[in-house]
Amino acid sequence: VQLQASGGGLVQAGGSLRLSCAPSTRTGYHMGWFRQAPGKEREFVAVIMWTGNVYYTDSVKGRFTISRDNAQNTIYLQMNSLKPEDTAVYYCAARSRATKNPREVSEYDYWGQGTQVTVSS
Repeated sequence: VQLQASGGGLVQAGGSLRLSCAPSTRTGYHMGWFRQAPGKEREFVAVIMWTGNVYYTDSVKGRFTISRDNAQNTIYLQMNSLKPEDTAVYYCAARSRATKNPREVSEYDYWGQGTQVTVSS
């Protein structure tokens, strides 16, 4: 499975961006977004399970929304009220099996190439 992420860019604090991720195959995978800032470890942002359940890291709750468009075979991360601390490379990821730890980087089988999000103050 190949994942193509897009939608990053430069935005001022308080602005919005929408990231997209299109898997190369139509599957019922769990799909997640992670991010990695310079000098930091990759961290969980959000996940949409194959059941439709969604989970977010606390710092983005109420600002970010993950969604899946089955017709387009694409997942999205709508990011509103962006803050400078959201600046990072954002990665989409997919897991093909059940998991009790969808927030863990190590649980994911496939990764996209990353898209840069920069939020200026």
